[in-house]
Amino acid sequence: MKKLFAILLMLQSVVATTQPTKDRIIHNDPTKYKTLTAVHAGAGTMAFTQLIGRNELATNFLYLHSGVINAKSGIGHHFHHTIEEMYVLLSGEAEFTINGRTSKIKAPALVPCKMGDSHGIYNSSNEPLRWLNFAVSKTKSRADNFDLSDTRAGATIDAVPVFVAGRLELNNLKPVKQSTTGNSFSYRRVFGPDIFSTDWNHVDHLLIAADSTSGTRQLEAIEEVYYVIKGAGTFSINNEKVNVKANDAFYGKLGEKITLSGDSNEGIELLVIGVAPSKEKALAISKPLLKPKAIALQMDFIVPKENAAAFEKMYYSIYVPAMTVQQGYLSSKLLRLFADDMAKTIQAEPTTYNYQIQISFDTEENRRKWVASDQHKIAWPAAFGLAKEYKWRGYDVMGDDDQR
Repeated sequence: MKKLFAILLMLQSVVATTQPTKDRIIHNDPTKYKTLTAVHAGAGTMAFTQLIGRNELATNFLYLHSGVINAKSGIGHHFHHTIEEMYVLLSGEAEFTINGRTSKIKAPALVPCKMGDSHGIYNSSNEPLRWLNFAVSKTKSRADNFDLSDTRAGATIDAVPVFVAGRLELNNLKPVKQSTTGNSFSYRRVFGPDIFSTDWNHVDHLLIAADSTSGTRQLEAIEEVYYVIKGAGTFSINNEKVNVKANDAFYGKLGEKITLSGDSNEGIELLVIGVAPSKEKALAISKPLLKPKAIALQMDFIVPKENAAAFEKMYYSIYVPAMTVQQGYLSSKLLRLFADDMAKTIQAEPTTYNYQIQISFDTEENRRKWVASDQHKIAWPAAFGLAKEYKWRGYDVMGDDDQR
């Protein structure tokens, strides 16, 4: 059985890494753009492509789009109520509108479009502009839009924007070292999680010099999407290295170890966005604890088939009510072993114990008070009286993720 388990783990590892790193590199090629007109009821024409879509990552990342907005053209005024976007101006100047207020924004710049805020872009110049658009959805793969049939052409311009915007300027970067295996590189967190309502976690701007490396960093509770603004270098996932260059997009998944490096002739400038699995259902413990958060007791029972229904009823009608009134009681679970056919399907370890009750208290001291209580003198006999055999084990709780 141990040998089979080792083989299964090995197969899972192989499956998790079957996608070659080179297949994650998507080059932003303008010759592959599609021409679109009246986007969100906007003016004129634009060219467009999708670089990364909703199925590549496990988080609620929705897309990375790229394109060119032609002169006197734009994306019309519209709403999204289930997604957030961030437009990136790579070249040119655009009139951005957020919630009906318009200002001119010159590249290189970023403008987040928060969930529920109306937004639009208009290129009033005589030259095309290049842009990117990142999006994260509130619900996996879900998108929406509500158009206002407003091109924003001729809108009144505010000299100072009254909405959030950021700039991609190298002189704003500061030296940082993320890994003991890497060099110092230039970095700035342009936007943090407070800017966004979705699971969007960060927007980073970084520059890695020639022959320098970020060092290896594991993506803990985060996925990232990268876009090479300038230069060239290498991208490594779990030690599998590929070359990347200007206008390449790629991504790293949860738990992967990634390394970014500048090549020998020039550095590499990158825009990085991070998406968390969930803000609302974030990990209850974000880093390892030094002391236990709580204690847990696991009690295994052999319950005869004829007593099964009574045992399950006992848990809800006697055991839980008795614990609920105890000092320091946190939670409990009643677990019933899979049926034989299901246990064989998953190659479960054979056992004669068919039920388990898990209880959790804030401290072992309070659990012992529960054991000494009058309520326990009723609840415990009600449990073991229906079982042929029982045993138990105690644990310190050093991490949990209760997403009820």
